[in-house]
Amino acid sequence: MPSYQRGYRWSSNEVVRLLEDIFRNGNAKYCLQPIVVRHNAGQYELVDGQQRLTTLFLIYQYMYKELGGVFDAPAFSLEYATRDKSETFLNDIDLSRCEENIDFWFMGNTYKTIKEWFSCAEKPKKRAFEFASYLEDNVSVIWYEVHGIDDDEAISLFARLNIGKIPLTSAELVKAMFLNRDGWQGQPEIKREKQEEISLQWDSMENELHRDAFWGFLTNKKQHNYQTRMDLLLELLVYGHQADIRDRYAAFFAIDRMSRYMSLNDIWNKLRKTFFLLQDWFEDHDLYHKIGYLIASGYASINEIFALVSHKKKNEIAQILDDSIRASLLIGERNYGDLEYTNRDDYPKISRLLLLFNVESVRQIGKRTQWFPFDKFKYGLANQAAWSLEHIHAQHAEGLNTQFAWKEWLEQHGNAIEALGDNKKYADLLDRIQVAVADGKLGRNDFVSLQQEIAGVLSPAGYKEDLHSIANLALLDSSLNAALSNSAFAVKRNHLLEMDKHGEYIPFCTRNVFLKYYTPSEECQLYFWGMADRKAYITAINEKLKDYLPEPIKCEQEGV
Repeated sequence: MPSYQRGYRWSSNEVVRLLEDIFRNGNAKYCLQPIVVRHNAGQYELVDGQQRLTTLFLIYQYMYKELGGVFDAPAFSLEYATRDKSETFLNDIDLSRCEENIDFWFMGNTYKTIKEWFSCAEKPKKRAFEFASYLEDNVSVIWYEVHGIDDDEAISLFARLNIGKIPLTSAELVKAMFLNRDGWQGQPEIKREKQEEISLQWDSMENELHRDAFWGFLTNKKQHNYQTRMDLLLELLVYGHQADIRDRYAAFFAIDRMSRYMSLNDIWNKLRKTFFLLQDWFEDHDLYHKIGYLIASGYASINEIFALVSHKKKNEIAQILDDSIRASLLIGERNYGDLEYTNRDDYPKISRLLLLFNVESVRQIGKRTQWFPFDKFKYGLANQAAWSLEHIHAQHAEGLNTQFAWKEWLEQHGNAIEALGDNKKYADLLDRIQVAVADGKLGRNDFVSLQQEIAGVLSPAGYKEDLHSIANLALLDSSLNAALSNSAFAVKRNHLLEMDKHGEYIPFCTRNVFLKYYTPSEECQLYFWGMADRKAYITAINEKLKDYLPEPIKCEQEGV
C-alpha cells in the first residue's frame, strides 16, 4: 500500500456490520464495494478499498489461526510502503502489542471483534465453516484496475474516490494532500524521502493524541466528536482561517487555501510546531494543570487558549493563565459561601470552584509528584462524565420512590450504624431496619419515619437540615444510584473506601474529605460531617485558592 493511504481505522460497528451482512446473506450472491488498484512494478498497488481488504484479511487470519488449522492462510498479502511493522503485525497477530501504535490498536480491536463475533455463536466452528463457504462461493468484489496514471494522479484519484464516503476524514485528505505535491524546498528529487518522513511523523503524532491522558488534557470532547484525533490538531492549525468549522471538511479546504500563499513545507512545519507546543504544555507541570483546569471547567477551549498564549513568552503565559483562572471564579457581588446547591445558576459555579480546588491541590504538592488525571475525571471507565457536585452528607432521602430503593437505603445505613460500635444502644433500631427490609409491603410512610430516625443517629448534633452550601459539597461519583446519593456521610465514606481498596480513581480532595484530612485531629470523628469538619474544609479551600479567589469564602455559623 502506498504512503498516501490512511491507516486502518474501522471501528467494531463497521466490522460487525460486514460480518453480519455476509452471514445473513447466506447462499445468495453478495458483492462488496469496489477495490481500485493500479499495476506497479509487478504488484497491485491499492488505490481504494484498504479498510475492507484489511478487514477481510483479518477475518481469514482469525479462521486460519484460531480454529485448529482447518482453514487455509489468507490467499493474498498486504505490504505497506511506510508502515512495514503493520505488515508484520497482520501476519502474526499479537494483541499485547496493540498499544505500540495507532494502527496496531485498530487492527487488534478488529481482530478481537471478529473473535467475539464467532465465539458468541452456539457452535463457533460451525459458524466459521458456513462463513468460509459463503466467502468462497458467494462473495465477490468489483475489481477496478486503472492504467496510465503516475504517483500524483493515483493520490488525486484516492482523494476523489473517498471525499464522499463517511470513513474518509478531513485529516486523511490533508495527509494525502501533503503527499501529493512536488517542489519540497525546490528539491523534487527528495520528494519520496519527504513523503515517507511525513507519513511516519503523522502516524507518530496521531499515536500520541490517542493517549487518553493527552486527549483528556486537550479537550472535553469525546472521541466521537471528531472524525479522528488529528482533526483537533488541524482545527488549531487553521483556527481563524475558515468561516464554518462545522463543515466536515473545513480543515481540509482551509489548508488547501493556505497552500496558495504558503509552501506545503511551511504548512507542515507549522503543523508540527503546533503539535510540539501542545506536547510542551502537557509535559510542563504548571501549564498542564492551569490549562487543563481552564479547559475542563468549560471556561476556555484549547482553540481559545492557543490563540491567547501560543505566541507569548513563558512568563507572559503564566500571567495570562492566572488572570484567566481568576476571571473564571468571578461571581459578581456574592460570596461563594452564599451559593446554594439547589440554585440552578449556582450549581456550575460551585462545581468549577471545587474542580480548581482539586487541580490546585495536586499542582501545589510539587512538580512531577502528582498530576491531576483530567481524562479519568471527565470520562471515567465508561467514557462518560464520572464526577459531579453532590452532598457530602445528606439527611433526606429525596427522590427515592420505589420499595427496592427504600430497602437499599435502609440496608446501607443499617451497616453504617453497626459500624458505630454501640449495637446495644441501637439494637432496637437495627431490628426494625431488618424487619422493614424483609417486609414485602413496606410503605412510604413507614420508610420515611424510619429514615428520619436513622438520619438523626448518623447526623451530628445541631446539624443544619437541607444544608446545600459549599461546606457540604464535594465532587462525587456521578454514577451513584439514588439510594447512595441520598446517604449520610458514613455510608458514602464506606463506598469511597471500597473504591479506594479496588484502586479506582477518586478526586484528590474528595478522598481527603472522607478521610478527614482537613479536620484537626483533636476534633476528628470518623462517622459524621459536623461543624468542625465544615469549617476546616472551607479553610483548606481558601488557603489553596487564595491567589485566585476574589475574597475568602465565608463559613456558616454553628447552629445557624
